[in-house]
Amino acid sequence: MFRTRPRLVVDVQNGLPFASSLVTRRPVVVLVHHVHREQWPIVFGRIGGAIGWWIESVVAPRLYRRSRYVTVSTATAEELVGLGIDADRLSVVGNGVEQPPPVGSARSVDPHLVVLGRLVPHKRVEHAIEVVARLRDRWPGLRLSVVGEGWWDAELRARAADLGVSDSVDFTGHVDEQTKHEELARAWVHLCPSIKEGWGLVVTEAGSHRVPTVGYRSAGGLRESVLDGRTGVLVDDLDEMVAAVDGLLADENRRLAMGEAAARHAAAFSWPASIEGFARVLASAVREDGPAGPGSAPGAVVEDVDRLVGGLDAVVRVERRLDAGNGGDADHGTSAEGDEHGDQGLHAGTRFRGGRRRGVTLEGNLVIHNTDPVTIAAQQA
Repeated sequence: MFRTRPRLVVDVQNGLPFASSLVTRRPVVVLVHHVHREQWPIVFGRIGGAIGWWIESVVAPRLYRRSRYVTVSTATAEELVGLGIDADRLSVVGNGVEQPPPVGSARSVDPHLVVLGRLVPHKRVEHAIEVVARLRDRWPGLRLSVVGEGWWDAELRARAADLGVSDSVDFTGHVDEQTKHEELARAWVHLCPSIKEGWGLVVTEAGSHRVPTVGYRSAGGLRESVLDGRTGVLVDDLDEMVAAVDGLLADENRRLAMGEAAARHAAAFSWPASIEGFARVLASAVREDGPAGPGSAPGAVVEDVDRLVGGLDAVVRVERRLDAGNGGDADHGTSAEGDEHGDQGLHAGTRFRGGRRRGVTLEGNLVIHNTDPVTIAAQQA
């Protein structure tokens, strides 16, 4: 930073702040996908979790008290306001979703569930396995595909064995992007039992294959990525999740109607629109900051930011081609969701492979970007 003298800094706060505001006088835009209140004790235990939450909830808001924030859902925005972030410094720019590639797989003949993401405790894949255990007698051909990898893999396999459903649960591990979409195309219902999601990009990915989602209302961002009763079902506990899945498996017409609605909802989100919305937030931060020193007049910086709309769109297209050539990653295939696809949803420095692992009302106005009429209607539904 000292060598490059950036005109503007985007600080991605995945739990722990980078504290960039202490080392630059230039505008800082803080990107937060979701607040980690629930994850801290799960990953670091009671004491470590308390320290982490104190840093995120007390220290970080003070470090960035003059910075503009951008997040991916109003649910996260409300939580940030609860931490003392002024609503007029908050912007919401929704995640986009790429068009799914052509697939050769047809919908499974037998009931098929899928859960997609990293295998870590706070994704609570155990709940999906429990759903299979409770419904297998009613649906003898029921299967679950667990798509992804992570350090909680062994515990999940052990849980499936304990429940006697190992033969009904397929752990695919790391798969490429095409295989991920093939798995989604085969599924009847997508499960998202995560304890917290900033948005839930896997929901829109599943939706693009006409697959409805059952997830937890308390997860935050799922209240926006899942239109309850229209593109999927939001529930409050495991018992309700089992009942919701059972109901969708039994009612084909309802399930198919939700799948069609999920596809329409997913189509309302695109990366070019998200890029444009994010670029406007950066431009706004520069305008609010005023002159930033020699060679950094606001007009010049805003012009640079405006060029991001086309430039970053080109980057997205190039990365898509590279993914197609090199093979994607189901564990990172939805990496646009940022911290939700890091190793622990925190900084890379917090990753570990061994050792012990443990198991508001929004006031003010938010600037909502990436809102075409379809998206606005969906959010108001």
